[in-house]
Amino acid sequence: MAISKLAHFSIRTPNLEASRGFYTRVLGFKEGFRPAFKFPGAWLYRGGDESDYGVIHLIGIDLNDPSGLVDYLGDKDTKSLRGSGAVDHVAFMATDLRAMRLSLQQEGVPYRERTVPDLGLHQVFLEDPSGVTVELNFPAAEAASLSN
Repeated sequence: MAISKLAHFSIRTPNLEASRGFYTRVLGFKEGFRPAFKFPGAWLYRGGDESDYGVIHLIGIDLNDPSGLVDYLGDKDTKSLRGSGAVDHVAFMATDLRAMRLSLQQEGVPYRERTVPDLGLHQVFLEDPSGVTVELNFPAAEAASLSN
């Protein structure tokens, strides 16, 4: 059996609305179909294609009744839900660096950039509301054309 691609990544977040807003408004994912789980959440898709079950699964925590989440995925101390833990970052290929910079600036999201030598990639690093590091990879030529 071979792994063909990343199916999705999940973020368990104590602030579902902040995470939903970050991934939809800032990064441009679209909220779509999500099964009727017994806990809050959102499935986010790249564009309108809902054939692959979403790219990002946001897992909300109902502090008044966490039993649905605990029964389905197990319990986690909410204090441990900060940052990436053992996962260093999640990376996406992207285009339209100018629009992304504008979105990040409008939303007040701090970011840092660098161009990878010899790979032709320009990277933008930022953190989501849960402290997960997100890497966006743009063509280096696109970044160079914006600096001229």
